[in-house]
Amino acid sequence: MKIVVIGASGTIGKAVSSHLAVRHEIVSVGASSGDVRADIRDIAQVRRLFEQVGKVDAVVVAAGAVHFGALADLGPEQFQVGIAGKLMGQVNVAQVAAECLNDGGSITLVSGIVAEQPIRFGASASMVNSAVEGFVRGAAIELPRGLRINAISPTVLEESLDAYGPYFYGFEATSASRVALAYSRSVEGAQTGQVYRVW
Repeated sequence: MKIVVIGASGTIGKAVSSHLAVRHEIVSVGASSGDVRADIRDIAQVRRLFEQVGKVDAVVVAAGAVHFGALADLGPEQFQVGIAGKLMGQVNVAQVAAECLNDGGSITLVSGIVAEQPIRFGASASMVNSAVEGFVRGAAIELPRGLRINAISPTVLEESLDAYGPYFYGFEATSASRVALAYSRSVEGAQTGQVYRVW
């Protein structure tokens, strides 16, 4: 398969690319690095991305920023970080990819554990991750040509504990390589409308 990995230079993206590259052709995409550059917040850039890479068999996203902060301090600008980046960025990818994937192709997005297990300072992240999962379930019943869509919901990564550990006291961390297995299950499996939890 020819697989586009968006966010390929990130912790999860590197693990996913490494895991899938053993069996498939990988096209790495990032906002500032990769085989192709694209900021998924801009649907015009997403369209240019797929014009450049042509027909593919799978698209996976391992990117999308969210803002962590106290609820009382969250204003429209802080909420917009996750809405524009992690939510609408991935929606942009899914909608354009649906036109560019080969029949039977797949789209894999990323959410996160706080969709179901909220944390202090994570109201925006919980909102965005829940919305991503809702989009996946809704889109799955409408995608044409046998296309599939799923989401991966990881817990905090072992590799990211220095940065995010203080938000996740009491949570069991997982490795990026274990998260990559869930991406493989989505890309190389047969299910659609699923949220694969890696907790």
